[in-house]
Amino acid sequence: MANHEILSGKVQLYRRTNKTWHCSASIDGVQHRSSTKEEDLALARIAAEDWYLNLRGLSRVGLIKKKEITFAKVADQFEVEYETITEGQRSPRWVEGHKHRLRLHLKPFFGALGISDVTAGKVQAYRVHRAGQTGRKPKPPKEGEEPVAPRPPSRSTIHDEIVTLRQVLKTAQRHAWLTHLPDLSPPYGTRGKISHRPWFSPVEYKALYTATRDYAKTVHERHRWNAEQVHDFVLFMGNTGLRPDEAKNLQHRDIAIVKDEDTGQRILEIEVRGKIGVGYCKSMPGAVVVYERLLKRAKPTPRIKLTAKQKRAEDTIMPDVSYPQPKDPVFPGNHIKLFNNLLERNGLKEDRDGQLRTAYSLRHTYICLRLMEGADIYQIAKNCRTSVEMIEKYYAAHIKNTLDTSAINRRRPRRKGEVQAPDLHTDE
Repeated sequence: MANHEILSGKVQLYRRTNKTWHCSASIDGVQHRSSTKEEDLALARIAAEDWYLNLRGLSRVGLIKKKEITFAKVADQFEVEYETITEGQRSPRWVEGHKHRLRLHLKPFFGALGISDVTAGKVQAYRVHRAGQTGRKPKPPKEGEEPVAPRPPSRSTIHDEIVTLRQVLKTAQRHAWLTHLPDLSPPYGTRGKISHRPWFSPVEYKALYTATRDYAKTVHERHRWNAEQVHDFVLFMGNTGLRPDEAKNLQHRDIAIVKDEDTGQRILEIEVRGKIGVGYCKSMPGAVVVYERLLKRAKPTPRIKLTAKQKRAEDTIMPDVSYPQPKDPVFPGNHIKLFNNLLERNGLKEDRDGQLRTAYSLRHTYICLRLMEGADIYQIAKNCRTSVEMIEKYYAAHIKNTLDTSAINRRRPRRKGEVQAPDLHTDE
């Protein structure tokens, strides 16, 4: 292969098996190549020089697209790093959530872009794009019901997607593929409406555990164990404030019945394993009776269909009755379907604002009821393994008992001779 250099070695001319000369040059660290379309070397030199000078001019005014790593490649790198580095520290479900958001939404929109092209304006365009889409299709309406229109993704859903996007951009910054992070904050009034998380008011909570108790008494014997477990689950969660995943991980060896030194009452001391690792919780006294019932309740025995001959035989061996052991889960199995059915039947599935209640609402109920009773917000945060900021933001804002009337309606003493101001709320 023949090679020549021009412009002090800045441009290389070469020819392979064909007769046409090609040229190559490096601009800002990026290699560019082109054909001169000339077979004569002298003409090829002139064409290569013109090509190089034109390329330099385009580079100076920013018209040359810089070759860089794409968003899709950075996202792949993020997935590998995040799953490896956070192993055992992040919930597998949260890790999978990042992957789903990248695969379903972020990669289709940003994937082909260079990483530096993911600007604040492009992120805003993504928000508009997502707001115009519809989420999961609603269930087909039952007979006599009106069809429900599909809803766009919620504010929190788009927020989670932006969180994933930020993590990908931080990965690019760590690898020096990106010099700085763009502004990802949503413009035009970023403060959302203040709303509380779905919970059960004292009246609704009483209606709930009354309904679960009545159901456990009237249900068929075959389903009674499940019904009794759901009833005790409602009371246990309402008296401890555990998260549903913490209750699922709870074993009997993690719970101790103790006498509280400050109140003299029996409570549960619980070693909790969940969202933030290992923590501790002290229950309300009402949780003790519930837990003692759970200890005394025999494990469900597998149903054995006996033949008529076996029923008549006196020596038919029946399964032994066993009771919970220290390593057994406190709430084995999955009773979410039964819990949701009870909410639906008793008109408790939605709160005043139309938010759907779930098992998590029992934790919200515990926090709200403690605040209504005047408990210290800092101690509630410690006992629930969360922050004071989260409680003030999502719970205390709508609890009327947290407002101190004596401080709100306070009046300073009047000086001698000062005219008393009339009460603005009366006509006296």
